Amino acid sequence: MEGMYYIGLDVHKRTISYCVKDVGGRIFAEGKIAATRWEVDRWIRTLPQPWTAAMEATVFTGWLYDYLRPHAAALKVAHPLMLRAIAAAKKKNDRIDASKICDCLRCDFLPECYMAPTAIRERRRTLRYRNLLVRQMVQMKNKIAVLLMEAGVSYNKQRLHKAGYFRELLATNPDIDEGLCSLLRLCRETVVRLQRTESALVRSLEKDSLLKERVERLMTIPAVGPITALTWALEVGDVRRFCSVKKAISYCGLCGAEKSSANTVQRTPLSKQRNKHLQTTLIEAAKMAPRYSPELALLYDKERKKGNANRATLAVARKLVAYLMAIDRGQRNFQVATSHCTAA
Repeated sequence: MEGMYYIGLDVHKRTISYCVKDVGGRIFAEGKIAATRWEVDRWIRTLPQPWTAAMEATVFTGWLYDYLRPHAAALKVAHPLMLRAIAAAKKKNDRIDASKICDCLRCDFLPECYMAPTAIRERRRTLRYRNLLVRQMVQMKNKIAVLLMEAGVSYNKQRLHKAGYFRELLATNPDIDEGLCSLLRLCRETVVRLQRTESALVRSLEKDSLLKERVERLMTIPAVGPITALTWALEVGDVRRFCSVKKAISYCGLCGAEKSSANTVQRTPLSKQRNKHLQTTLIEAAKMAPRYSPELALLYDKERKKGNANRATLAVARKLVAYLMAIDRGQRNFQVATSHCTAA
């Protein structure tokens, strides 16, 4: 594009390295600024017009992307694993990285990745915080069991985290001394507090006007509850970015990588290049799905007969992805397909 200036940004916690080039590749400006809104605002006023920028996807990308988007003709985010020109470089520093990102953008070689809208990313942050609370809750429950085992206290494993049984255990068991009792009460109070916070976050997301209709539609699928529906809606964002179910399955991390050379084909376990939040949620949902859906139960039994329960679970998870994608694209509730047979 004639007259367009291209900017490569290497974003870090405290600094942002930049390189500005024209369409011919001549450097207009390069340097480093502090990673603050005030510094970025001052730097924007020095840029030639019009300009387009690119940056690598990191934990610091979101706020800078939102801040620069109103000022840029176009703004792109690069997939970090696909930037081989940077990863394989013999000499690597922030200035060179910014220059190479700028060249990739200028020559249209930038491996662009999807950047969800700001509203979706804000709600996704809330859901991921809820996941953190759940992990902490499990840790505290495990700590209660460990404390009891260390003291040689017998307890009912299935009922341990029931409020009534827990109070009765502390009040009647003579093996629990005062010091241990105070620690157990502290752990239990932490679990209750985390549970209440987690429930409040989920309710707020379910009632959100941006998500409510979409989540209710996804929950018409058997075995898809509020957490699975929210995770799909917020982690996927715009479902139309997947051109096929295979692409969505790959994004969810439900298939292995393939390494082929000549006549040799090697299949690897589940790929690490995936959305780990979707992968975990879908596998957990797939384990419960055969209880709620006869079709998914048949699929699980068919795959289970081949001798591997894990592969059967993955097959159910992939089917759930197909269901979720179809409902999300079609904007309609889930319906089981029925076949009509007519007598000859």
